[in-house]
Amino acid sequence: MANTIDSSAPVKHNWTVEEVNHLFALPFNDLMFKAQLAHRENFNPNEVQVSTLLSIKTGACPEDCKYCSQSARYKTDIDKERLMEVDKVLEAAAQAKAQGSTRFCMGAAWRNPKERDMPYVTDMVKGVKALGLETCMTLGMLSEDQASTLQEAGLDYYNHNLDTSPEHYNQIITTRSYQDRLDTLTNVRSAGMKVCSGGIVGLGEQANDRASLLTQLANLSPQPESVPINMLVKVDGTPLADVADLDEFDFIRCIAVARIMMPKSHVRLSAGREAMNEQMQAMCFLAGANSIFYGCKLLTAANPETNQDIALFKKLGINTETIDSSVDDSVEAATLRTKMSDQQNSDLFYNAAG
Repeated sequence: MANTIDSSAPVKHNWTVEEVNHLFALPFNDLMFKAQLAHRENFNPNEVQVSTLLSIKTGACPEDCKYCSQSARYKTDIDKERLMEVDKVLEAAAQAKAQGSTRFCMGAAWRNPKERDMPYVTDMVKGVKALGLETCMTLGMLSEDQASTLQEAGLDYYNHNLDTSPEHYNQIITTRSYQDRLDTLTNVRSAGMKVCSGGIVGLGEQANDRASLLTQLANLSPQPESVPINMLVKVDGTPLADVADLDEFDFIRCIAVARIMMPKSHVRLSAGREAMNEQMQAMCFLAGANSIFYGCKLLTAANPETNQDIALFKKLGINTETIDSSVDDSVEAATLRTKMSDQQNSDLFYNAAG
């Protein structure tokens, strides 16, 4: 296979698993070179898009995802928390913007949002948009009407990961089907929102499963604008707490293959960064990752502190990607004046969805 990519060629949507396995089997240097070519033809190679992720409702999820600390079915150290107050979400968004984030992502541990929840989450979207940030939410499965409601509120992205391959899926989740996930992505796209969808590697899957997952994602038309590649964060009390670690080179290969297959998508180096040293993260950026989450937590998993990311960016000569936005200055000023306090969780949350 040639090591050059025609930048004028249309994005490919008919990948086969055999073709993807061929990419994975390339010599490492050849794969990295091919990924860098694809990256440079579509993005500034020295820019990374920065997002912040906030858990707006934590724990007590009825799903049985075997990797998840928030499932009510497993005994983990995650406390059940209620839906955050809108004002508290906007305070966190303002702080994220001050730290350099351009996108603010809000996640709720729900199977799907209830209708009683929708006014609160739409108010969050409107408030974060008024700060001049891109908005993203992950709330579980969405109906057509709920997707339309979020789009009308101004939601830019909706995150709904496929998690793993169709073949391995039932080994990880039984409470919703693979088709349920695809249906939600269809509803999101039909409503006019951008799609954020990726997966988790290191779930005990085979190499062919990683190829199959990326095939599913790349054959979506259009492809997801954002593709988070997560490395499993093992959590005591979950069924995957003792699964074997994924080889680091296998993870880097996933980033590189995702970049080649989805050349115009932002590929996000997502969960698992806490366990990666600077050298591994640098290799992931070289492989085509161009999006990360800032902050000390990704929902409930640890993440490198913001100042560590800034220091690494400086070493690598990487700048943070900027966006054009129309900001409501009065709303931004009022929100930025609000102090971030050390209140107890009982002060930060209220029972909008209890």
